[in-house]
Amino acid sequence: MSKGTSLVLDSSENGTDLSQDDIGTIEETPEESILSRQTSVNLVPFLGQRFVSQEAAYEFYCSFAKQCGFSIRRHRTRGKDGVGRGVTRRDFTCHRGGYPQIKPSDDGKMQRNRKSSRCGCRAYMRIVKRADFDVPEWRVTGFSNTHNHELLKSNEVRLLPAYCTISPDDKSRICMFAKAGMSVRQMLRLMELEKGIKLGCLPFTEIDVRNLLQSFRNVDRDNDAIDLIAMCKRLKDENHNFKYEFKIDSNNRLEHIAWSYASSIQLYESFGDAVVFDTTHRLDAYDMLLGIWLGVDNHGMSCFFGCALLRDENIQSFSWALKALLSFIEGKAPQTMLTDHNMWLKEAIAVEMPGTKHAFCIWHIIAKFSDWFSVLLGSHYDEWKAEFHRLYNLELVEDFEEGWGQMVDKYGLHANKHIVSLYSLRTFWALPFLRCYFFAGLTGTSQSESINAFIQRFLGAQSQLDRFVEHVAGIVEFNDRAGSKQKMQRKLQKVCLKTGSPIESHAATMLTPYAFNKLQDELVLAPQYASFLVDEGCFQVRHHTQMDGGCKVFWVPCQEHMSCSCRLFEFSGILCRHILRVMSNNNCFHIPDQYVPSRWRSTCSSSANPFRGTISRDHSERIQLLESMASTLVMESIETEERFGAACEQISMVLSRIKTLPRSTHGVNDIAYNYQSDSLILPEVDDADGIIHGFTVANPHDSITLGKLKERRARDGIDISRKRKHMSGPLCGQYGHDASDCSTMAGDNLNEDALGYS
Repeated sequence: MSKGTSLVLDSSENGTDLSQDDIGTIEETPEESILSRQTSVNLVPFLGQRFVSQEAAYEFYCSFAKQCGFSIRRHRTRGKDGVGRGVTRRDFTCHRGGYPQIKPSDDGKMQRNRKSSRCGCRAYMRIVKRADFDVPEWRVTGFSNTHNHELLKSNEVRLLPAYCTISPDDKSRICMFAKAGMSVRQMLRLMELEKGIKLGCLPFTEIDVRNLLQSFRNVDRDNDAIDLIAMCKRLKDENHNFKYEFKIDSNNRLEHIAWSYASSIQLYESFGDAVVFDTTHRLDAYDMLLGIWLGVDNHGMSCFFGCALLRDENIQSFSWALKALLSFIEGKAPQTMLTDHNMWLKEAIAVEMPGTKHAFCIWHIIAKFSDWFSVLLGSHYDEWKAEFHRLYNLELVEDFEEGWGQMVDKYGLHANKHIVSLYSLRTFWALPFLRCYFFAGLTGTSQSESINAFIQRFLGAQSQLDRFVEHVAGIVEFNDRAGSKQKMQRKLQKVCLKTGSPIESHAATMLTPYAFNKLQDELVLAPQYASFLVDEGCFQVRHHTQMDGGCKVFWVPCQEHMSCSCRLFEFSGILCRHILRVMSNNNCFHIPDQYVPSRWRSTCSSSANPFRGTISRDHSERIQLLESMASTLVMESIETEERFGAACEQISMVLSRIKTLPRSTHGVNDIAYNYQSDSLILPEVDDADGIIHGFTVANPHDSITLGKLKERRARDGIDISRKRKHMSGPLCGQYGHDASDCSTMAGDNLNEDALGYS
């Protein structure tokens, strides 16, 4: 039996005691133990060690295991991907952990007793998911290196299946050798000579190479590329607003391709001022980089602008992609663009879009901190990370510069290459340098998570290229439909006015629910601030607990000009609490039009009527939208006799106007009214004074529960069930009628399902 080290925590991540099956005992590491083989102390797992992801932890423990003489496998987890908090704990065990289980075959007979390497080894490493500053990371909470079997020597461990891996460079060479007609044995011998290693010492075997070649044969890249271009041409023929560009290399092979759908171009016209260009994923089957252009609409929902597949990751490839995007949008470059920490992309944007402010997504930078600084700073890592977040969120450049210098001095990071690089690129990620540019909230954690979840739906489509484009089109179409319906339903919700301010009431009529909630948060906090007139048109605004400092607000009433040193309006398009405080103190009861950006208004061109546009909608979509609106109309109208009468009067007017409009080429009888209703019933929300307001605002990040109409309790002495009984059929345009005995309605072949009263 091999002796080793065993380290565990006394409790699990939720504070409960760990079972004896999950823990070991703490022992000192003997000098002759397997840990003495380590070439670097950093390769030994330790309690509290941090990783940016499960994969990073797996790779680290795999490297440790390889040097020790064993391999690892993923074992038990806590939680499940996509459910609740997802996976919150993961155990990695020795490949010989556990015992083989004999399972009966389909015919009830026991399978033959095959030999197994499992012998109940208890060596393991446990990681638990934590979330500091809204950035998830994984920490080691248990580690044991005690084995009950002999460990392999270095020349033996490489033959374990877990370590018979082929690097991307080796895969490319094997593919080239196969095209040259070389046999597998010739490939192996040539690669041994190239690498200068002994015969049979490659990290993979002949069987691994044959399996790789078989996987290559399953993907016909050249023909798939031809099919992809043919599909794009077909989509262009069907809809001239579909855009695509591609590039063929000197060998007549597809090098790059980019495309955008008609609905995406329309969305960009309204919401293309701030764009995210994600290039962190690849299509593994074709070894092509996947680039996706995304943004956020006026309801805070992710919207798709375009997609690109690039063979290489370099300046030339990114420049081509950006040129393709500009050709799609007729040269209208975005005001700002967020990308990952990529220097090639940085250079390409500077050349192709010189007027666009380029910024790095802070999440991609923070995700690297665990690898960069956790071992270097040790127990001071959390303290340093909190200080970094404080500097990142500062408002003034001067405060950032001063604080950064103090931070570097305190932790002795003057010579650290990552700190030096971050400081040299500070204008691309630090908020004090970005607040004067409009980013539409894309730098926030919630939007980053929403966009990442949207991108993950694309990555499940890695099959043939033409099918990938079809899959993307389906995702975009589904997102458009679901988004349009949710927007309409949110408009039909009631808003809770929290302050009673006329500014709040005015904003509720102008802004979308998403934007109004952002402004309302600032309004609620505004009374906590005091404002002082320091000069003509200049106010000092600070929190009531502060004795000095604060923000400067400049206000010129005659010109309706307002600005604040915090730059929140320039950064997000939402007025800050400081300006709102000054407006309130100076008896300004409405927001000037120039401070209600069109991209956040509920009447924005692309969202005023989500179902109006260049894309024709099928009958089921029209019925779905009308049912949703009609069901809410019913529930609101039956509350009182006054509401009921007003609803009937307005319905009569609407029907009269609709009948004057021309019909479609096919009759109404051709429409199948069997679409399942997804109408939404939402409770009323009272404000602080108990007054029910009729504005329709909701939080776009709240989950929307869809279902059939439910009975609501009677109010004000009105028997709702009795009212519904009298409304057994759809209402006619004449007051008091019902469609069952009305010749006017009968002539239109309409039924109650069509109007949403069933």
